[in-house]
Amino acid sequence: MMRGYFAAAGLALLVVLALFAGCTGSTPSPSYSVDKSGVLSVTCPQATANETVLVTNSTYTVSRYVLSTPTGNVVTYLSYPEKPKAVLVYIPGAGERVAGHADRMLAYAQAGYAFMFVDTRGRGGETEGYAFSPQEDYAKFKANNQNDWPEFYETICDISSARALLAAKFGVPVYAVGGSNGGRYAAVAAGTDKNFAGYIGISTADWGLKDAVLAQGGSGDVLRFAESLEPGTYLPKISPRPVWMYHNATDPVIPYALGEALYATAGEPKTFTEFNGGHGIDSDVDNKIIAHLAQIYGTQA
Repeated sequence: MMRGYFAAAGLALLVVLALFAGCTGSTPSPSYSVDKSGVLSVTCPQATANETVLVTNSTYTVSRYVLSTPTGNVVTYLSYPEKPKAVLVYIPGAGERVAGHADRMLAYAQAGYAFMFVDTRGRGGETEGYAFSPQEDYAKFKANNQNDWPEFYETICDISSARALLAAKFGVPVYAVGGSNGGRYAAVAAGTDKNFAGYIGISTADWGLKDAVLAQGGSGDVLRFAESLEPGTYLPKISPRPVWMYHNATDPVIPYALGEALYATAGEPKTFTEFNGGHGIDSDVDNKIIAHLAQIYGTQA
């Protein structure tokens, strides 16, 4: 089983080094800015990737992909058929581990798509960092040290860098996908990076930070910072690329109505689909996403 490949030690591993495609000659210095409307813009640092193949056969390959950035390594896992039709960069919610997605990664590969699981900074997994902390990130935002970014912004660059790597590797469209908290990061990444083919959000909504700041009479920098973290700031900017959102009507963590409210901020084309289950991605969502992709790329689950 694939789960054994994620956990097993002593496997014979094939290591391949790959550089991200980028501009030749001089490279702009990494920087970020947030405009008066709270919209984040980033010039991401160059990154490289180290791919360790865990298993490969005539149907699919599974590898551990480590993105090396100037501010640390970001661990990802990638499954793909020989010639994928599209790529999904998946940002997990709190508590999700790659082992829980082994069957899912295989299912997408068998359906003709590459699937990358990104272990984002500070989740307590294999990638170092601190847990999501608006307070700590706001202190960095106020300091405006371009050599010490808010971690949230670094993560947006990680997602964008993954997109660039996979687009160069496969030459196919790449979608930003996320569940729960991960759906929030993915929305910001898709709105910030126009090269994403679209956005897929599952059981997600705004953080509520902007509303909390406004309720306390906040304005100026603190409001602008809160807006820069909210998915709703970026969903209108994804159009005319597609937005697909999925939510369970009885979601026990993020209420359905909050998902609908975020969806309302998106431009066309967009779809909002109810699914059976609980909170976060599950097999019903997978089947719906694969069917939706099949309408575009002509593949079937």
